[in-house]
Amino acid sequence: MKPQLLALASILLLASCTNQSATNETLEAPDTTVVKDLHTQSNADVINVKHLDLDIHVNFDQKQISGSAIWTIENVNKKDTLKLDTHDLTIDSVVLDGQKTGFSLGNMVEHLGSVLSLPIKENSNKVAIYYKTGKNPRALQWLTPQQTLGKTQPFLYTQSESIYARSWIPCADGPGIRFSYNARVQVPKKLLALMSAENPQQINDSGIYHFKMEVPIPAYLMALAVGDLRFKSVDERTGVYAEPNMLDKAAYELADMGTMVKVAEKIYGPYRWGRYDVLILPPGFPIGGMENPKLTFATPTIIAGDRSLVNLIAHELAHNWSGNLVTNATWNDFWLNEGFTVYFERRISEAMNDKSYSDMLWELGYQDLEAAVEDLGKDSKDTYLKLDLTGRDPDEGLTDIAYEKGALFLKLIENNVGRERFDQFLRKYFDEHAFKTIHTTQFLSYLNANLIKGDKELEQKLNINAWVYGPGIPSNAPRADQARFSKVNSEREKFLSGTTPAQLATKDWTTHEWLHFLRKLPKPLTQEQMKALDDVFHFTQSGNSEIADLWFVISVTADYKPAYPAMEKFLSQVGRRKFLEPLYNEMMKTGKQEMAKTIYQKYRMNYHPLAQMTLDKLMQHK
Repeated sequence: MKPQLLALASILLLASCTNQSATNETLEAPDTTVVKDLHTQSNADVINVKHLDLDIHVNFDQKQISGSAIWTIENVNKKDTLKLDTHDLTIDSVVLDGQKTGFSLGNMVEHLGSVLSLPIKENSNKVAIYYKTGKNPRALQWLTPQQTLGKTQPFLYTQSESIYARSWIPCADGPGIRFSYNARVQVPKKLLALMSAENPQQINDSGIYHFKMEVPIPAYLMALAVGDLRFKSVDERTGVYAEPNMLDKAAYELADMGTMVKVAEKIYGPYRWGRYDVLILPPGFPIGGMENPKLTFATPTIIAGDRSLVNLIAHELAHNWSGNLVTNATWNDFWLNEGFTVYFERRISEAMNDKSYSDMLWELGYQDLEAAVEDLGKDSKDTYLKLDLTGRDPDEGLTDIAYEKGALFLKLIENNVGRERFDQFLRKYFDEHAFKTIHTTQFLSYLNANLIKGDKELEQKLNINAWVYGPGIPSNAPRADQARFSKVNSEREKFLSGTTPAQLATKDWTTHEWLHFLRKLPKPLTQEQMKALDDVFHFTQSGNSEIADLWFVISVTADYKPAYPAMEKFLSQVGRRKFLEPLYNEMMKTGKQEMAKTIYQKYRMNYHPLAQMTLDKLMQHK
């Protein structure tokens, strides 16, 4: 998801072919259909929004961001109106080329917000918008000191993906629309401000911080965090930001981050963003990680104490090639970001560990894909790689289909052409599309011209239409080697046949082996079985968030009450939707609705607005 200005008419290309006959044609020639990104109301397809000068003040007392967004534009088509996306913003005034001017704010459109229309002239160059955020900005979470680890200072962070940048900046908010930016951010003294840009490494005395992002990026990669933060370097170009009492733990956990960057570079070429730092956020962060350029935002749930969950960092790092370097043109093409990133992430993990380790990741991913298909429906169009999110919140497309089905498709190609040949293809793909956007049919054309090259036998083996424009998991989906999980299966069967947990051969198991062991247990287990496992392996008190969450889901199913106090504590401290949704969902569907609603209302304010939206719907629909 990133940089470089393209002619915006081509930036917003959208694949329009959705039937099989049309798809066959796309394998022969590039798609030339130009369709506007349906998730932006801006007209950045006809007016270049080239650069943003952002000057904002972060007010924790009012829980509000206010200031100005000055856009440098290029009115190449001599239009008389500039349209930008907003969501619940108050526009105080607008200055065009140094002169105050009028503006209009459209009615609220579901999912999209209100379009801001600004009269401009043929030669207009700068538009300054003075504004402030509303009461419920979807991108922002304001934390009281009590909601942080240190308990002494407030905290603010943003999550702009997919279309939430418009709730804190008036902008052209689409993944195919790129702009460079400078920012001046004023925050309370004693706090540090960080952005997806060149960052300071220590708190200053003024509370005013300046930022620069010279490479054009889309709005969903606009990021801001403000809090009592410290920095610790890992090597010459990587480091960690965190609250002071989390910093040493985070630095220990991410000690291999510099090596990870070097490993990634050996596979697909140089890291092109300068520094790669990671910010460990407070626990309300709703996702695992966000690949903001130069500064990945990461959940504290990866801090397990044994470096067992840092594969998430491999994923966010990989985005600096697949996503940040070559970006999906619209949210309908989301798999071009996430499928490629999961594939690359597993290549990094294999290089840093071994094939048997990455095989476990592939298998767990396959299980996640099976669950997603079951949840969405095996014939649902939402299980296609190429999505149709017309009239819908693009977040509905952020499922394991894009991640796991997309990655499996690439793995299938690798298996059929060989790793060396596929690596050469992907290296060329990243180089030739660096800092550009691409949609699905463009990629298929590129794949055909540069790898398939008219090989009909290879086309038949791949059956591309079944993957991109077909539902479910295609019959030719590859499956990883099961060597390590076969041993796990054997130990699980021993347990279910009466072997005591203490007698199981689990000594050197990783997190992934434990997840496979727990996932495949029958439901519900008996109280005796739950207690026997807990007495030996202490799952209820696990410090590993992945294992703990799965164990709590199993506990809800089995009504294993000894786990409930720890489960409530977990839900009070963790805001990651990946963990919250299945746990609350299990309570709601097993007759424990009252418990779910009571716990949720108690800790709802600890969760980011995006997680609140998801869980509010869950509570209403059950």
